[in-house]
This record gives sequence, C-alpha cells and structure tokens, in this order.
Amino acid sequence: MANPIIMPRQGQSVESCIISSWFKKEGDEVKKGDILFSYETDKAAFECESEFDGVLLKRLYQEGDEVPVLKLVAIIGTPGEKIEEFSDSTGEAAETAVAESVTAIEEEHDAKVAPVVLRNDGEKIKISPRARIKAEGLGINIQGIAGTGAEGRIIERDIDSAAGSAAYSTPLARAIASETGNTMPQEGTGIGNRVTSFDLLTTKPVATGEFEIRKMSNMRKIIAAKMKESLQNSAQLTHHTSADARKLLNLRSKAKESFEKGVPDNITINDLVCFAVIRALKKHPLANCHLVGDSLTIFNKVHLGLAVDTERGLMVPTVKNADDLSIQGLSSQLKSVANACKKGNIDPELLASESATFSVSNLGSYGVEIFTPVINLPQVAILGVNTIINRPADLGGGVFGFVPYIGLSLTYDHRALDGAPASALLRDIRLEIENLDLTV
Repeated sequence: MANPIIMPRQGQSVESCIISSWFKKEGDEVKKGDILFSYETDKAAFECESEFDGVLLKRLYQEGDEVPVLKLVAIIGTPGEKIEEFSDSTGEAAETAVAESVTAIEEEHDAKVAPVVLRNDGEKIKISPRARIKAEGLGINIQGIAGTGAEGRIIERDIDSAAGSAAYSTPLARAIASETGNTMPQEGTGIGNRVTSFDLLTTKPVATGEFEIRKMSNMRKIIAAKMKESLQNSAQLTHHTSADARKLLNLRSKAKESFEKGVPDNITINDLVCFAVIRALKKHPLANCHLVGDSLTIFNKVHLGLAVDTERGLMVPTVKNADDLSIQGLSSQLKSVANACKKGNIDPELLASESATFSVSNLGSYGVEIFTPVINLPQVAILGVNTIINRPADLGGGVFGFVPYIGLSLTYDHRALDGAPASALLRDIRLEIENLDLTV
C-alpha cells in the first residue's frame, strides 16, 4: 500500500517550509527512520524521517520549493505500485484528510490572532490561516469563495482556484489599464507574479544590469505579513525619552572586568536594560498582557521577547519566566535564545508572538538615536532601545558637563493602554535604568 509523506507542521505560527535538500531519489529503497529530506521554516531547520519501509515512488517538490505545511511531498510504496489516488499534483485527498484533523487547532489559532471576517449576510467566513495570508497577498476578496475544506472552510487550494479566475492585479493596475487601454500582462513583478502599476507604466525595456527583481524569501514574506497585520489591526503610538546611562556604563565596565577575570557571564548593556524593563513591568501589569478581541489577558510572569537580527531575517525569541532570573541568569538565557536563532535550531514555539508578554528591540549598536518599533500582536507594547549619546547637563553646584543618555522608545497599543499609564511605564523603565544597583 502506498503511503503519503506530508510536510510536517513545526509550530502553529508556521504556514510553509522550504525543501533545502533531498537525500533520496525516486526509486531509492527507504527504511523506516531514514532521512528523506531536510527543510527550513522561517525560523529553523529540520529533517523529515520516513515512517515507512519501501521505495520512494514519487517526489512532488524539488529542492528550493516552498511547500505549505500538511501538503503531500512524496509517496512511498512498493515497486510498480499504482499511485492513481495521489495523481493530483498536490495530493488533495491526502492533504484534505490531514488538514481536517487539525481544523479545530487552526480555528482556535485563528480566533486568537486573526480578526473575524463576516460574509455580506453576516455569516462568519471559515478560512485557514494559510489561505487567509495567501488571499491577502494576492488581493483576493474571499466573500464569494465557497470553501472545499471541512464544514465549508476555505483552504489554500480554494484561493489558488480563485486566483486562476480572478484579475490577478492590484486595483491601481486595473484602473490604469482601464484608463489607458493597455493590455493586462499575464504575469507581473509583484508578490506571486501579481500585476502592479509598475508593470503597466514601464513602456520600454530596462537596460540589462540596471536593477534586479528578487523574489521575497519565505521568512521575508512572513515578516511582511506580520508587520502589516500588526499595524492594520492595532492603534499604535510611540513615546520617547532618555535615561542617564552613567550607572549603566559603570555596571557594564565592572561586568567586563569580571568576565576578563573568568566570570562566565559577559553581561552587556542590553542585558542590563532588559533587567530594568522586567522590574518596571512588575509595577505595570497592564503592559504585560495580550489583547485578543475585547479581552485582556494579564500575565503574572514576564515572558520577555528579544528582537534578534539573523542572516535569514528578524526573529523574536522568548525568555520564559524572565522575572525569576538574576542578572546573570537573564544574560545567559538571552544569549542562549539569540544564538539558537542564529544557528537555526530555536524551538519554534519560543518564536510565536503569543509566547512573549512584552518585547525589547535594541538598535543602539547601529547608532540609531530614535525609532518606532512595531508591536508583536497580541502583545500590547514593545520597547525600542537606542544608542547612547553624550548631552549637556547640570551636574550641580553650577557645574555643567556632558552626561551619557540612552534613548528609549515605547510603542504601545492605545486600545489597551492610555497615554498616561504608558508614560508611567516608560518613566519607571528610565528610573530603573538610572538606579540599577547590582552586584555583578
């Protein structure tokens, strides 16, 4: 009997994976436990082991292909065995069976992170997260789409079908085509080959080498979707201040000396700022929460998210129960999750935006003096940490001099927090930084 190999789901936030390498060719003998292929999410790298003995009869995707999770990837069976039941290029029968088994999980996930969409008659539209993201990316109106998933749920193949029959172009491109009489190209330069205004306004060939068109990576597309979702579905506002960094720099200098003498934890400026943030959050529980629908989930523990720049793009891993850690323990945990992100072996669950209760993004090492970080929904706030700048200040006794100040930028969701409590949180973060008194 032929057996399907399905692209695994690595965490509820993962919608697709990229096949990086195949280790078996069609016709190769396969034993249970053999590695069939390796694949990458936007967050980490994994290997898919065979659960069956047999022969690899069919590979449906090649190296470098992006494959939605729960999609049929390959078929294992006996030589000469008929695989007509999997003749569909996507193995819809196998995909549907697996997809229906996770319908309840996806609907719960949808309810937490995505707004409810209603048909014109007021009925709730059932749509999978992956289908929703694809529909938004292609600009497809889901109102008139009949779903073929469980209980009429719209799944990805329904969006693919709709894209095949819809005007695969932006509204501006359609307006330009109507006004100018230009013929709409079959493919464009937008996401998913979507026709954009650029394709209609470019009337002459562009000189070779003037520019290149590069497809967005899997991770870049997911980051783009999350940033767009965050800004569209929340009321974000940023307050800025700065804190006297003299104690901060003094503590960092002592920590560096201790590290050079053999102390294992090299505590950084960012570690100290995060420690101060955690202390301030314990005084402001309404900032340490999630906003889902019309309800606030207020957490007793601080699960701190840290923005990490990697070769593959931005990741925000979580340090769980950060308020239980000493400065040495926090420093160690922050470095551990950051290194795991850079190596590509971070636990996907630690990257889900729901995993953290508050996040910190530090651009100080880039010399950024002020910026507006974007909230990781359903969190309600994020702190941006800026570079340290010397500014003139009154040192007392009629003496003036230059004092180092570190910039702080707090973005908050005005639906959950008003300006006064958000400002109070930022004030207390500043005071915690200015009055840090630690033994390091």
